[in-house]
Amino acid sequence: MSQTDSRQLRKVLGCYATGVTVITTRTRTNSRIGVTVNSFASVSLDPPLILFSLARTANVLASFQEAGDIAVNILSRGQQTLSNMFAKPSSAVWTEADHFCADNGCALFKSSLAHLECRKRSEIDGGDHLIFLCEVIRFHLQETTDPLLFYRGAYGTHVRDPWSKMPQPDSSLAELAVGGWG
Repeated sequence: MSQTDSRQLRKVLGCYATGVTVITTRTRTNSRIGVTVNSFASVSLDPPLILFSLARTANVLASFQEAGDIAVNILSRGQQTLSNMFAKPSSAVWTEADHFCADNGCALFKSSLAHLECRKRSEIDGGDHLIFLCEVIRFHLQETTDPLLFYRGAYGTHVRDPWSKMPQPDSSLAELAVGGWG
């Protein structure tokens, strides 16, 4: 694929709106590491598995390869500054990030929509990225605000369609399921 094709493919893939996360871990010397990631997805409910990927050129890759535990912070619409801070992890200023320590020792950010504490299960070759498959050990639903989204190279949030049927907050989404969706 040519350089021009790669740029076009990136534009096409940017049409898929994603949530924004900051994934954290700690080193053997208990240094905190965090990186903004939008290549995050749920994989399985039984067992509870998630995945995320990091570029092979990421300066934090080795720390995540050595880590056993990680935490996923699913960001809310008010956390764009936090996302930007950890987009370049080497310049992140932890004292400016309102956080606390999870049971697994990883950083959880206040005002996030949700947190997942995970144990790494495996690493999978993903071309120019490395895919991390992790088991969810604990999770926390924090906020009821809108998510921070990334679409076509820019931050945003979503707008609920006022004409669509919305489930009750504690109900199952089974009645809205579309057959064949994974």
